[in-house]
Amino acid sequence: MGRTDTLTARAAAALGHVAALSRGPALDPGLPVTLNFHPDRHSAGLPILEALARDGAYHSQFVTGTGNGGLTAHPGGDRWRWESRIFGGAYDDAEPAERPVYGALNFRRQVVGAAPRFGSSHLRLTGPVLRRATFCYPDSAAEPADFGVAAGTHLLALAEEDEQDALNDYIETQVHGGVRLDRDVAALVLDASYRGTPVAAAARRLPFPVEWHPGYRITVPELHRHADYRGPRYAALIAEKGVVNPRILGDAARTGRYPVQELKMVWHTLARFGAPEGAGTAYSAGSGGQTPGASTPRA
Repeated sequence: MGRTDTLTARAAAALGHVAALSRGPALDPGLPVTLNFHPDRHSAGLPILEALARDGAYHSQFVTGTGNGGLTAHPGGDRWRWESRIFGGAYDDAEPAERPVYGALNFRRQVVGAAPRFGSSHLRLTGPVLRRATFCYPDSAAEPADFGVAAGTHLLALAEEDEQDALNDYIETQVHGGVRLDRDVAALVLDASYRGTPVAAAARRLPFPVEWHPGYRITVPELHRHADYRGPRYAALIAEKGVVNPRILGDAARTGRYPVQELKMVWHTLARFGAPEGAGTAYSAGSGGQTPGASTPRA
C-alpha cells in the first residue's frame, strides 16, 4: 500500500476528499512523519513493543482501544465524528483496522519527534508514506478548516506563523492504508532513560533500527515551579532522587496507584519544561537522528 493506487476504495476516497480541500506547494519529500508514543505502556494486555512485534503493524485507537489522548474512537464518539467530517464520510462504516493511523509531520525535524505531547519516543516513518497521508492544522479535535496532502498544502506556512504552546506545535497527520513495521518504519527513536531496560531489549527485536535522543528530565522543584501549567500533584511521589523522566513516569503508571489523567499532566509538564538540549534540532541525514546539535529546545 505504499502507492495511492493500491489503497482500498474508502482510503482512496478519503485522500481524494482532502486533496480537493488542499492548496499550496508540494511537501519536501524528505520531511518525515513521526508517531509519538510511550514505549513502556501496554496495549491489549501486552507491553506495547511486544504488541507491535506480534501484530507487525501499528494500529489506530479504533483497534487498540488505548491512546495518549481522549479515548473517543468508537461509533458516534468524537474521533468517529471528526473523521467523518474530515474525510467526507469515507470511513463511516469501515472496519476499525481500515481507518487511518495518526501521527504528525516533523516539519521542524525535531529529534524528539513531531508531537511529544503524545509520548517521549517515536516511530519515524519512511518517505513513501507521505503519498498516502493527509494533514490538518490544528489538531482534528479543534475542528480545523485547513487541510493538506503531499502534493500541495499551505499548512507549514500556517503553523510557522501561528503562536502555539510548544505541545500544540504540530501538524496532525493521518496515514491511510496502515503502518506495517516491515515496510513503513525507518527507525524507532527512544528516550535515553530507557537504556538498559526491558524497553530497549524489546526494541531490538523489532524489524528496524533503534536510535536514541538525549532524553527528557526534570527535577521535582522545577515541576512544582510550573505547577500552574498542568498541576502535577503526584510528581514528588513518583520521583527518584528528586528527578522525573519518562522511564520513572512509566514505572509509576504501571503500578496502577495513580490516576492516569494525573500522570498525563505530569508528562505534559515534563515534556514542556524538561525537553533535552537539541529537542528542536534537526537530525541530519548522516546522523541517523542520534547526534543532535546545540539549539534552543522547543518542546
